[in-house]
Amino acid sequence: MKKQNIKLNNVYIKSTFSSVGSKEGEGPLSNYFDAKYTDELMGQDSWEKAESTLMKNTVSGALTKAGMTPNELSILFAGDLLNQCTASSYGLKAFDVPFFGLYGACSTFVEGMSLASIAIDGGHTPNAAIVTSSHFCSSQKQYRFPLEYGEVRTPSSQWTVTGSGCAVLSCQKSKIKVNGVTVGKIVDLGVTDANNMGAAMAPAAADTIFTHLCETNTSPEDYDCIVTGDLAVVGTDLMLELMNQKKIDLKKKHLDCGSLIYNRDEQNVDAGGSGCGCVASVFSGFFAKKLENKEIKKMLLVGTGALMSPSSVLLGEPIAGIAHAIELEASDS
Repeated sequence: MKKQNIKLNNVYIKSTFSSVGSKEGEGPLSNYFDAKYTDELMGQDSWEKAESTLMKNTVSGALTKAGMTPNELSILFAGDLLNQCTASSYGLKAFDVPFFGLYGACSTFVEGMSLASIAIDGGHTPNAAIVTSSHFCSSQKQYRFPLEYGEVRTPSSQWTVTGSGCAVLSCQKSKIKVNGVTVGKIVDLGVTDANNMGAAMAPAAADTIFTHLCETNTSPEDYDCIVTGDLAVVGTDLMLELMNQKKIDLKKKHLDCGSLIYNRDEQNVDAGGSGCGCVASVFSGFFAKKLENKEIKKMLLVGTGALMSPSSVLLGEPIAGIAHAIELEASDS
């Protein structure tokens, strides 16, 4: 049987930085974000350039908090939702840092943290950073309809977060330790509705969480919280039901970034948030601070992604899901 969990011994989060747009900055987590933009174009002439600017500024903020210059950064992992990860490559080329472009849909942030952690723990690099982003307007333009179309949204639709998060990881001890990662498998149960990504991602989330608990011989009670990236309310209900079928009750321990970032009753976001910037900004802004202050001592962060493209949706192909998990703990350092 293939083992999906990789135990780590010498990986720490040196700093995080979170950036969000105006809608996210008006939500329940407003006070936790490092940068809030009221101009969705961020001084640029296109949504795509705005997203690149968002990523660039987020990496700069994380490096400043870590007391580092780009020249001191060994590897940069990055990803977004735009075709060929163009927000990442165009936004980050000026740093002149060894670069890996990643695509795991909305799971990309945790995927990048996992790869960076493995590289550091293996002694291949002393440090690395991971940054991801999404932008509501650029995502709508690519995956659904441009804003001018006036699309009528369904109750199961999710609102793509305009946001970015960056984490700088290092072998040097700091306040947050990375204990291990559990690499997810592609799970496809035949969901074809692009307006119900929660249903596509929920089976993958349940599979990875169950695998992590089994392989690490832990239970939900061993964690202060088990946090998914962006299942939102529809996907959360499905994931909890799938875990119940496995005789595991997550309800008291589970939180979801897509459900936390907005006030659904007031902000008209349907099922909740999604996008590469969802888990990235919520972790880098909210959960990282909770770990640093030891308000959370141990957590499992599960990035969830719907592995679709504009072409696959048009062809009517099913939407496969992926989920990667990373175990984090407050350190005494």
